[in-house]
Amino acid sequence: MAAVTRLKVVLQHLRPGITAFPTSGEVAAQASLRSLRYTLEGRLLTPEQRQFYEENGFLLIKKLVSDEDIQLFRDEFERICRREIEVPGITIMKDVAINKAEYVEGQHAVSKIQNFENNEILFKYCSLPEILKYVECFTGPDIMAMHTMLINKPPDTGKKTSRHPMHQDLHYFPFRPADQIVCAWTAMERVDRNNGCLVVLPGSHKGKMKPHDYPEWEAISCHYASSHCYYIDVKGTTQENIEQEILELGRTKYGIYSDLTMADIWFLKGRLVQGERINL
Repeated sequence: MAAVTRLKVVLQHLRPGITAFPTSGEVAAQASLRSLRYTLEGRLLTPEQRQFYEENGFLLIKKLVSDEDIQLFRDEFERICRREIEVPGITIMKDVAINKAEYVEGQHAVSKIQNFENNEILFKYCSLPEILKYVECFTGPDIMAMHTMLINKPPDTGKKTSRHPMHQDLHYFPFRPADQIVCAWTAMERVDRNNGCLVVLPGSHKGKMKPHDYPEWEAISCHYASSHCYYIDVKGTTQENIEQEILELGRTKYGIYSDLTMADIWFLKGRLVQGERINL
């Protein structure tokens, strides 16, 4: 649009009555941006970034979270692993092979913690303004933090139990529309193919959801959704198996035997981080 603006100024000086119109290329570019499905109009994302996300389903924003905050999250994670603090509702997962092979204390035995929304230090990650300003480009201003996770990847024991298989996150979520759900994922140390980096299949966000099952790095993340999203009934869908797994966990771990659904559990887990809570 800069070229059009300059042309207007020049023409106004030459002949005040002349009106400048956008070129066909400018019109086509504006129409293309208006047709984008996965991002919202705003001043933060460039047209190139919006187009890249539309085609690939991810964006890389480097140095977004400060080293000081990352160290804060790492220290808190280690305190949780050492059982120095108790966090209501948190799930601590350990590497099966390490647990069977030897008694290991601390973070070297823990492969993942989930549901840390009741820990104010770790939940600070989900509320960072530098993250939320990007999240808003996908969800709009009313933002819910729906799922929190910190992945730890100690060296594999040789039994390949540290693998984190390819999956579609939507499989685990009983709310829609998918276009208004996004994840912020931050590596807490330098990662590459040798130590287990995040892997993305570009363009897979535009395909159908696949059936999921279980197969025979430190990073912190939060899944966000617009609070205008709505819950769905997953019975009779490929997500029904994960609902049964979650409900069974509620019965065995927490003694919950009431007639709950997966949507009920997600409603209790979700936490507002910006704007107004509408549906979720």
